[in-house]
Amino acid sequence: MKNIPKGFLFTGIRCGISARKDKNDLALFYSGQPCITAAVFTKNLFKAAPILVSREHLKSSSKNIHAIIANSGCANACTGKQGMIDAKEMCSLTAQNLKIKPQQVLVASTGVIGRLLPMNTMRNGIKIISKKILQSSSDSSLEAVKAIMTTDTFPKLASTNFKFQISQPKAGPLQAENASIWGCAKGSGMIHPDMATMLAFIFTDVNISKNLLALALKTAADETFNCISVDGDTSTNDTVFLLSNAQAQNKIINSEKSREFEIFSTELTKVCRELAKKIVRDGEGATKFVIIKVNSAKNKNEAKQIAKTIATSPLVKTAIFGCDPNWGRIIAAAGRSGVDFNPDKVQIHINGHCVTKNGTMTEISEKDLSKSFKQKEVEIKIDLNCGKEKFEYYTCDLTYDYVKINASYTT
Repeated sequence: MKNIPKGFLFTGIRCGISARKDKNDLALFYSGQPCITAAVFTKNLFKAAPILVSREHLKSSSKNIHAIIANSGCANACTGKQGMIDAKEMCSLTAQNLKIKPQQVLVASTGVIGRLLPMNTMRNGIKIISKKILQSSSDSSLEAVKAIMTTDTFPKLASTNFKFQISQPKAGPLQAENASIWGCAKGSGMIHPDMATMLAFIFTDVNISKNLLALALKTAADETFNCISVDGDTSTNDTVFLLSNAQAQNKIINSEKSREFEIFSTELTKVCRELAKKIVRDGEGATKFVIIKVNSAKNKNEAKQIAKTIATSPLVKTAIFGCDPNWGRIIAAAGRSGVDFNPDKVQIHINGHCVTKNGTMTEISEKDLSKSFKQKEVEIKIDLNCGKEKFEYYTCDLTYDYVKINASYTT
């Protein structure tokens, strides 16, 4: 797999947690060098045990993280004291096998809420996967990504290479393609801000300070993972980890105003946006990817609020699925968003067709509009004509299959 940052190893196995006998369900992400780490977690009040344990470890060891152990098939959420014990044991067993400290391991789980982990199975699986990663001689990153999938229909990966100016004592400054960011994510249901609406693990070899790593992740997440919605539900396990082992040769980035930080932030946001879009494209039962653009708003928050309201409207999402040219649902959603704007100045385009101008309908053919909805990608653009700010949001249609998938998720 291209662009894996220097010093990282990833792998996955079938442990036996998932009911699907053909599916990997245990993943391990590892760096022999300690990593500084930033994270964002769900704002759901019911936080799963892995989140609580990982937060503890980040408080004491955020500059010395070596590994993430993650499973699918069981969320280990709402499992009380036993869930905490099990999450901590996952870390301690991983640490024991990798010869590091338990606090240097992060843990994540995804799957059904309210079920205990099968720890006998987990113990054996962690022993096997730890041995496998230490003996690894080839790239197994795809196996790791497959191991965190649940209702996902395809693995979600994104990566980038970019250049920094590095310094060589004898030869002087040299431009080299020496830095990488690689990320993976899982998610197709229970997708909605805030934060982070899925599991995502991102790795980089860039040498950067802990504070700026955290700032870059927060900025990237706000512009990507917090701009997507599949069904309006936020999970108990939503987590994004960003690890840097500083193995690139760049001089440490410790200024927010530096050109190097700007480059890193841009590249990180690019990776996060690609992962976010893939999550929406894989929305449970989805047949269409929907881009909502709100332009010429008074401020970015208002633009986001309007876009978010449209993106989460079941009436808008079902109309797009059914190719129903009922653009009135879009206007209604914008109007109830809580944002104060002048309806008489609004102009709306759907796939390039102007459906309303100055708050009044146009002579667009409903037949042509319905036909345009048959495209795999639908763009809704709203011009408020009351300012200079804009915002972009991603969602998908709401289909019969979404109901089928979630009506029988645990059975």
